Amino acid sequence: MAEGFARAYGSDVLMAESAGLAPALTVSPLTHKVMLEKNIDLGHMYPRSLENLKGQFDLIINMSGEALPRGLKAPVEEWTVRDPIGEPEEVYREVRDQIEQRVMRLVLAMRNRKPPRSQESVSGSARVDSQRQPPRK
Repeated sequence: MAEGFARAYGSDVLMAESAGLAPALTVSPLTHKVMLEKNIDLGHMYPRSLENLKGQFDLIINMSGEALPRGLKAPVEEWTVRDPIGEPEEVYREVRDQIEQRVMRLVLAMRNRKPPRSQESVSGSARVDSQRQPPRK
């Protein structure tokens, strides 16, 4: 959910990569359903393992409630978020809304730190592809 919101709301200031310590084989159908209620399609996203992510990160958000492996070279922000797996649909909506609010606050904070965009990028409206990625220049 967090990656979906981050891509939808903050693609101008961040690149979101979602991963878990012990990811499921698929994204829950209820997760897809409640995210579609917010017009965010997670169809192209899939669970990934933290071990499979490569590269450097500026920030890691940990929603697992578990300790992360040592050696991560980025600050870690802990978000206490209920795991909705096995819960009723309403719990999925509550978790979705909580994650949406946290992601929106993160995106706003990042926009406040970002230097002003050049006049060229402000003059035209930015197009976004189906994965919410800004166009390449």
